[in-house]
Amino acid sequence: MTVHYLPGVQRSAPTAVIVVAAGSGERLGESVPKAFVELDDRTILQHAVSRIARLPAANLIVVVVPGRLVVRARMDVMFGRPRVQVTAGGAQRSDSVRAGIEHIMAAAPETEVILVHDAARPLTPTAVFNRVIDAVTSGHRAVVPGIPVVDTLKEVVVEGERVSVRGTIDREMLRAIQTPQGFSVDALTRAYADPTELATDDAGLAERCGIPVHVVEGDALAFKITTPWDLRIARGVVAESGPEELP
Repeated sequence: MTVHYLPGVQRSAPTAVIVVAAGSGERLGESVPKAFVELDDRTILQHAVSRIARLPAANLIVVVVPGRLVVRARMDVMFGRPRVQVTAGGAQRSDSVRAGIEHIMAAAPETEVILVHDAARPLTPTAVFNRVIDAVTSGHRAVVPGIPVVDTLKEVVVEGERVSVRGTIDREMLRAIQTPQGFSVDALTRAYADPTELATDDAGLAERCGIPVHVVEGDALAFKITTPWDLRIARGVVAESGPEELP
């Protein structure tokens, strides 16, 4: 198979990862922001960064946290890791990603590939990161990992307290999208060029700009910790497998 690389982007292209950890995590019901909730003796953020730090391709890892927690985050994740840096995020997720992009462009202007990852997906296997990186460097300007949808999905009509089914959606044409989401630098900066644009999904902004988004295989372990049930599952996975044994 012939592999076509992006113009100016090689397989060993300088790569940076933005770890978004500035959310409050209100739905989790904990007393601290989500990223600082413990899974075992380490926080969600520490697990996420430790996994990414295993990637040889990650030349720079920028962790974006609430401004009041920058000092704590630096103490938690930077020790002994010169590639890891911490910066303050904004009110919205999109603001935090923009802060991460600006930090990368100042600290490592030679960067050609940027991955954006939610700290709330701390158990994402390194293989998923590698698939995303490989897809970007092989020619796709925007890449997301996704897994098939297993539940039956219904489109509904909501009328006050009454909810009725309008129809059944073909799940074969759907994917549940995860992170990390990868981009060539020009694609991500173009997607985030308008400071008024908001999104919970980076690829969504790329789509609005007309940038094609490629999907690679995700992983069940890349689930997002949002609710107390998710936290219980994550703690169970870590307790059963141990952080060093997880893929």
